[in-house]
Amino acid sequence: MLIAPLAVAAVVGGGYTTWNNLSARRSCLSCHEIAPAYDTWVNSAHRKLACKDCHGTAASNGLHSLREKSRMVLVHYFGKPPQEIRPNETQVLEIMDRCSGCHRSQQADWLRSGHSATYASIFLNQTHNRTERLYADCLKCHGMFFGGGIADLVEPLDTKGPWRLKRTDQAGRPVIPCLTCHKIHSRGEPATPPDYSSPQTITAQRKESPSPLVWYDRYTGLHLRSEDIVMPAISDGGRIVQVSDDHRQRACTQCHAPDPFGEAGTSDDRTPKGVHEGISCLACHSAHSQETRLSCGGCHPAISNCGLDVTKMDTTFRGRNSRHNIHFVKCADCHVRGVPQKKFAKTRKPNR
Repeated sequence: MLIAPLAVAAVVGGGYTTWNNLSARRSCLSCHEIAPAYDTWVNSAHRKLACKDCHGTAASNGLHSLREKSRMVLVHYFGKPPQEIRPNETQVLEIMDRCSGCHRSQQADWLRSGHSATYASIFLNQTHNRTERLYADCLKCHGMFFGGGIADLVEPLDTKGPWRLKRTDQAGRPVIPCLTCHKIHSRGEPATPPDYSSPQTITAQRKESPSPLVWYDRYTGLHLRSEDIVMPAISDGGRIVQVSDDHRQRACTQCHAPDPFGEAGTSDDRTPKGVHEGISCLACHSAHSQETRLSCGGCHPAISNCGLDVTKMDTTFRGRNSRHNIHFVKCADCHVRGVPQKKFAKTRKPNR
């Protein structure tokens, strides 16, 4: 009596194992909806990883995975399948957890940065909510993978409160997961060892890697490469602000953007002006932790010819209550009586 069930289990288990070990061409790619993702993955730095390493298997999450994969099969054959398959927020967070298996230091840096904020910390912030009413575009930067509108997430939508999340399961979820700025299938080359026989040429022979920085557009469902994003015009009292040509900054300004008039320092804009005008965000901010504590010394060492330790000056670098925001500080902000003229050493007369 047990032979039949054992035989079925053996066939199912063998088929499941075989399927998970097949190449993408013979398994996932058999569904034409997967083709666009495969075409980018095969040219990416992750192309040596199997699909299941990031996306899991049909049983990786137990019954939840089985239900999900069964629904996909039914939609494929009996419904109207999408032209391109895109992960929902739950799947994005599952992929993110698997990212940390290889990118542990990056995940740790992200966790202690402001970008690890949760839905509760953003949408239940009383100070902000009393100042500005929550509206649809909040999800453009905070919760771009959320599968609904702002009215489906929080209530009431006013400046009186008290506010609560209608979807309590969202409270601890991050609003800016890895896939906000990174695309798993983005182009790139797997790392390879250099030619150790010629150490002096290692740096010169190293290939320049394309920037992994993208920005996820909630409205189109697409990851836009930072190189393809148009930098908005930033002005300062009618004067056009010089902006860094580092294309990675264009992704930053999609969320850290000025008001509709493009005035520097408005809304959440952090575009440098003043003494730091033209400097890239990534020149000071570490990519994942956003740490800036070590950046000033790179340009302003205490042993420089000016003899000043800029980390001790009255700016927001030293203390958040300073009147001098490090992004916008000008020489005249501190030198209210005028900027001192530089003293140049007298030129020695040549010997005759």
